[in-house]
Amino acid sequence: MFGLDPTIVTFTIYIFGMIGIGVAAYYYTKDLSDYILGGRRLGSFVTAMSAGASDMSGWLLMGLPGAVYLSGLVEGWIAIGLTLGAYLNWLFVAGRLRVYTEFNHNALTLPEYFHHRFGTRHNALKIVSASIILVFFTIYCASGVVAGAKLFQNLFSIDYSTALWYGALATIAYTFIGGFLAVSWTDTIQATLMIFALLLTPVFVVISIGGVDDLQSVVQQAEMSAQKEFTDLFRGTTIMGLLSLAAWGLGYFGQPHILARFMAADSVRSLNKARKISMTWMVLCLVGAVAIGFFGMAYFYANANTASAALVNHEPEQVFIELSRLLFNPWIAGILLSAILAAVMSTLSCQLLISSSAITEDFYKGFLRKNAPQSELVWVGRLMVLAIAVISILIASDPNSKVLGLVSYAWAGFGAAFGPVVILSVLWKRITAYGALSGMIAGALTVVAWAEWVKKPALAVHETGFLTMYEIVPGFIACLVVAIVVSLAGKEPSKEIQERFEKADADYRAAK
Repeated sequence: MFGLDPTIVTFTIYIFGMIGIGVAAYYYTKDLSDYILGGRRLGSFVTAMSAGASDMSGWLLMGLPGAVYLSGLVEGWIAIGLTLGAYLNWLFVAGRLRVYTEFNHNALTLPEYFHHRFGTRHNALKIVSASIILVFFTIYCASGVVAGAKLFQNLFSIDYSTALWYGALATIAYTFIGGFLAVSWTDTIQATLMIFALLLTPVFVVISIGGVDDLQSVVQQAEMSAQKEFTDLFRGTTIMGLLSLAAWGLGYFGQPHILARFMAADSVRSLNKARKISMTWMVLCLVGAVAIGFFGMAYFYANANTASAALVNHEPEQVFIELSRLLFNPWIAGILLSAILAAVMSTLSCQLLISSSAITEDFYKGFLRKNAPQSELVWVGRLMVLAIAVISILIASDPNSKVLGLVSYAWAGFGAAFGPVVILSVLWKRITAYGALSGMIAGALTVVAWAEWVKKPALAVHETGFLTMYEIVPGFIACLVVAIVVSLAGKEPSKEIQERFEKADADYRAAK
């Protein structure tokens, strides 16, 4: 299994390199602020790359190309929605959140920020938001574990259950050791690897087919054979279907692992630079991922009688893995396949860290050991990383798990529960603690109820209308409406909270 195969050698060197960075970060981690937010000293480049890499998980190199391979360019609406959502998140939320968290008792986590921003005397807001993070992040982490397992299964020709542990162990190791700094530094390398892989692979697919003209010809033949128009952005779509795909962008406003990057930046100005870097990187990556799925469809149609084509047709999410193995020198293939692991590791690591910080900061320190020393909190954080990782591995143990399916559920949960509350918390001083709490609960419950009891039955009978809408849309609307209505129905926030909001807003405008 572990012979001197060039692909495996480069792959293994990459893994140990990441663990080495984790060890280096260990020596810079002195307290809980360092472990959770890197001491708020990330520069613009690291912030940009880390925000991008933590966002673009295994779904970027496996889930999205797989969806495009199966259905054509219509799945590109996900990419369009995500680009829009990410840009608006950087524009309206990033800088404000960086300043507002500092003004609100230097909050290190999203639940802690909510608690101080809304000035609650009780801990209900902290408990509810931390619980939502733990539930949905455990599902999200499971998607990363599945993607890693499928990669190791394919590469090392081992069974899924063994691959599961191989895929997760490296990420767990450096997150456990080095915390936020390890995650951010490795993210920067991983983001570079990802863009290299995503831009290089489509070019080589086109070359191997014989050029652009031959590619067009093959696509036309594939369309006639399948009786589908793969190039049509609107093929077989309904308004609800397009809305559901584009609505992925709404999720950005509520993703704790992305918001944590904003909170960790060294200044608002560095976030402005980071926005330009991150958006450029993101657009190029998404274009590359869509191209891999689309060109891969043409490639495997032209080489339909191969074992690889049979594998990809059975499991479209393997399209990038198979193209890397077929088109490149084994040493280069090792680097490209490391990009998948990079995508998985970058997102899984920060999700493990955010979940760990929710338990350590918001439960352990908040309720059990208020005066616990910093060294103890760091070690509790490390142990929580292990605990959440084990639960995620258990969820991911089903070999039929779909990466995109798991991601979409968790993405909707966060986007609907936190997105509107985060937006209102930095733009509207009138929002109250009860408004925020009610909105969060309404958003999270709507996502679960819609996904399980509305959408699933509708899909089972092949409906395509309103009832099959992506659950983030009704969840986001429910959270927004409930938060506003409950806030307006109750008493205004205290004078102190409103003044703190105004000071933070003035500070943000001065720092732009």
